[in-house]
Amino acid sequence: MALDTVFRDQWGRVLATLVGFLGDIELAEDAAQEAFAIAAERWPRDGEPASPAGWLIATARNRAIDRIRRQRALADKTRLLARELASRPEETMNETTTFRDERLELIFTCCHPALALDAQVALTLRALGGLSTEEIARAFLVPFETMSKRLTRAKHKIRDAAIPFAVPPAYQLPDRLAAVLAVVYLIFNEGWGGGRIDLAAEGIRLGRALAELLPDESEALALLALMLLNDARRDARVRDGQLVLLDDQDRSLWDWQQIAEGRQLLQRAIARRTTGQYAVQAAIADLHLHQPRDWHQIAALYDVLAQQTSSAVVEMNRAIAVAELDGPDAGLAVLDQLDLGHYRSTRADLLRRSGRDTEARQAYQRALELAQTEPERRFLTGRLVELDP
Repeated sequence: MALDTVFRDQWGRVLATLVGFLGDIELAEDAAQEAFAIAAERWPRDGEPASPAGWLIATARNRAIDRIRRQRALADKTRLLARELASRPEETMNETTTFRDERLELIFTCCHPALALDAQVALTLRALGGLSTEEIARAFLVPFETMSKRLTRAKHKIRDAAIPFAVPPAYQLPDRLAAVLAVVYLIFNEGWGGGRIDLAAEGIRLGRALAELLPDESEALALLALMLLNDARRDARVRDGQLVLLDDQDRSLWDWQQIAEGRQLLQRAIARRTTGQYAVQAAIADLHLHQPRDWHQIAALYDVLAQQTSSAVVEMNRAIAVAELDGPDAGLAVLDQLDLGHYRSTRADLLRRSGRDTEARQAYQRALELAQTEPERRFLTGRLVELDP
């Protein structure tokens, strides 16, 4: 297996295990990077070890211990490590050693409510996804220095506030898990909505890790299902640089194997008899893949989702379903009660369908001014051309 593949697959687990051992994210990152650098030098010459993750963890731990011993300012930590090593001799730390998977603890640490949301997102991508600071800065369109400071502040806050490296107790788990799921979905949507497929893929990778680590949590399964069902259409969403609406997409370009996996995960989530917001969203995403679409059921599920989330975006999507059932004026009546922000193209579409071309032209123009991706701009420009007298 190529080292870059090992890095993508194992970085999160290696780092999580080191953080659990060392209690310091920065020190753990340095040790992990050093271990991967050593692997890049030795593996092509000596061959890949039988347990790549075990080799990397053992190498990184031993390097970290050597570094701590050399730093007299960390004498207290050295004594703590000495006690740890007394019960577990250093020579047993090799690639055959079984290391506990502590990624779940790391996820909850990165998404701790004491950290700002932007810091939670950046730290999750760095620690669990293995993205470099440069990659994260590019993904969120901020300077490298800004992202570097953001990550450093987050790590220092975890250290200085003694944020525990642990899965929350049972009474805190629902709220804390909801925050973790929200961060992962935000990462996915930054890629999906913004056209940055790399971030969408990172969201799915993180979702897979959560589903693996929390196999009995229905919302973790449902979130992964939702992301897979949406992402399965990615190759059909843009044609010749222009956004393609769902009804006009080439279904042969959809990833039907991924759709089947998403549907299977959704069934597993629903079978646990707790239907949260991600299960409802995944069910809606699945219904949109059927032809013809069952708008009655879609509208009913949006009613449920609106009660769960009180979200303006959900209400906007409910308005689309209402328009399909009762006509564009009925959908506009729902939209008129909302502050749509960046979602003005929905109102423009319903105005066009209602024959209110002048208002539709104005709404499309405003949506074009707010559009954030080139495919979306081209789509809206095309709509304006169609409405020209």
